[in-house]
Amino acid sequence: MSIKKHPVLIVFVILGIAFIFLGAVMFFVSGFLKTSSSGIVFSNKIGVVEITSEISDSETIIEQITDFNKDKHIKAIILRINSPGGSVGASQEIYKEINRITRIDKTKKVIVSMGDTAASGGYYIASAGDWIVANPGTITGSIGVIMSFYRINELAKKIGFTMEVIKSGEFKDTGSSYRELTDREKELMNGVVLNIQEQFIKAVAEGRKLPVDKVREIADGRIFSGEMAKGLGLVDELGNFQDAVAVTKKMSGIEGEPTLVYPKTAKLKLWDVIFQSASRAVFNAVSDNIKPVIEYRWNGISN
Repeated sequence: MSIKKHPVLIVFVILGIAFIFLGAVMFFVSGFLKTSSSGIVFSNKIGVVEITSEISDSETIIEQITDFNKDKHIKAIILRINSPGGSVGASQEIYKEINRITRIDKTKKVIVSMGDTAASGGYYIASAGDWIVANPGTITGSIGVIMSFYRINELAKKIGFTMEVIKSGEFKDTGSSYRELTDREKELMNGVVLNIQEQFIKAVAEGRKLPVDKVREIADGRIFSGEMAKGLGLVDELGNFQDAVAVTKKMSGIEGEPTLVYPKTAKLKLWDVIFQSASRAVFNAVSDNIKPVIEYRWNGISN
């Protein structure tokens, strides 16, 4: 069968070849455009990690920071801090991860933007950043440690409740809510607080490149405004979040308008939110108000 004798067949062959050719062209063009456009968009991305309320857990924050650090399309990270501090361990873990990025691996710039409050543990974390931007009226500083013990022994007496303890050593039940601290226990706990305080001082001195003695002079728990903190070398610049974005853009070499990327948050059902909030409130009321607590936290105005 000759193709020349079947013009319809010739048309289909020509159309087939044309579709294959156009498909190949479109594939290569789309691939080029995708690579080109994504290069432009990706090179302008800044990851934003928000640290808000009291710091009680480090896992989520560290995961967000490390994800942004590993993402080659994220050029820099902004830490938006609005916290009075919190747990010592969690604050130290987050500080260490930021310090690893800024001073050990030196993979990306980390800029800190302070909101209403960035005190105690909030400032501890901030001091590991490459640059700190605070509002003139931001409450910050409060470099210090607080240990709290709650006593219910008098209440226990009134309701006829007693507790008997058998312990392996003198200090095994130090901080019990059912009795007062002995003088020897107070001396022991004071030593722990001072040791953790010294860790705070050294971390700030390292992060801010300040003499340890200079930090120690102001490490008595006092708070500062952002303007006061700048004069003391605790803050680099006064400004808002957009000023922090501008600094990040400049320090990371971003050209054009940056794209701010926030961590993906898991969607919770309404019942989950209500249940988790209620259970957390009960746990905090029963547990945190009884057990001894040692924190990098400013017990001032609540947010």
